[in-house]
Amino acid sequence: MAPLPDLGRPPEIPDEAIAQATELLRAGRLHRYAEAGGDGGPVAELERRFAQLVGRRYAVAVNSCGGALFLALRAAGVRPGDPVLMNAFTLGPVPGALEHAGARPVLVEITEDLVIDLDDLRAKARASAARVLMLSHMRGHLCDLDALGALCRDEGITLIEDCAHALGAAWAGHPAGSFGQAGCFSFQSGKHVNTGEGGVLVTDDADIAAQAILHSGSYQLHAQNGTPPPADVMAAWSGRCGNFSLRMSSLAAVLALPQLPLLPARVADWNASHDRIAARLRSAPGFVLPHRPQAEAYAQSSLQFRLRDRDHAGMAAFVDAARAAGVWVKWFGRQAPEGYNSNPAQWPGADPAEVPRACAIQATLCDIRLPLGLSAPDCAAVADALIAAAVQTARKVSSDAPA
Repeated sequence: MAPLPDLGRPPEIPDEAIAQATELLRAGRLHRYAEAGGDGGPVAELERRFAQLVGRRYAVAVNSCGGALFLALRAAGVRPGDPVLMNAFTLGPVPGALEHAGARPVLVEITEDLVIDLDDLRAKARASAARVLMLSHMRGHLCDLDALGALCRDEGITLIEDCAHALGAAWAGHPAGSFGQAGCFSFQSGKHVNTGEGGVLVTDDADIAAQAILHSGSYQLHAQNGTPPPADVMAAWSGRCGNFSLRMSSLAAVLALPQLPLLPARVADWNASHDRIAARLRSAPGFVLPHRPQAEAYAQSSLQFRLRDRDHAGMAAFVDAARAAGVWVKWFGRQAPEGYNSNPAQWPGADPAEVPRACAIQATLCDIRLPLGLSAPDCAAVADALIAAAVQTARKVSSDAPA
């Protein structure tokens, strides 16, 4: 049997990006700002092109999506002790951004389709008086963003979008990241654009952009940003924003720029692999996959599924069997964090008792990465390995059960 593909393989760096990075390294000018004058170089160009890509007026390139989330919270007026709503299915950098801002997380339930529960959101917003929602489009799953927008307007909630997993996704024709006061994106190696680390904050609000630029560490060189707000807005905020040194380097920008035109082809590749594997798993007993609404255009570089009828031991047995077969399965229900995964019980300041349904869903939730370039036989082999692991461990759990 041929070996299974490496599901952890990141998107390749284009030759053009490698050549530009080599040239930049030889020049040594890795810092995005030039005190003696300059145009912002590749970082400014990235900001201009990324703002156009997402359809926002301003883009601020920073060191990570987590940094962008923190800046978005600060610019939204969140201060230590403030409650901030967040869906209970996400990864550590989201509650980490809240902790960085000194905010108190208010966890919101999720549905079986892995998106925020709008009824629970409304109830938690009223009960907590929280006026900011940090919405994670976790693993690329978009909720009904039209309904969410109406709810936020009704309740006076400021929306910040965590789009770390959603670059290239859209709702009813509008890109993820274009719905909130700010949208935050990731260029970490496992994401849709691979620069190792990096992030971008986008917004249409000049005051938000000005604060993000100054907080990210522009000193007095903010005119070198690619999409600077008007000079009077920058002047109004200058001297009021601390320097948190979160800016993006030129090296990350030259790696990112040649990858932006590749996004449509990458999304088509990922979605084709996702749909092949998903179709095979849906036909197998025991596997439950989330429903994708018609209004959602997804960009699915990973795939999620549940073995809904398994207990903790049964899930652990399945994960071990799948990994032994060569498919690196991630499980959100582990009692201790593993790798990049985590759940509400493992986030500082969060109370998992607030979201029993979200915790129950994650107890049987797994996912796999989808590298670019999987063939149809690759997809079939991955799906078959998962199904075989489920069958094998179901028999073992059954035989181990007490009479």
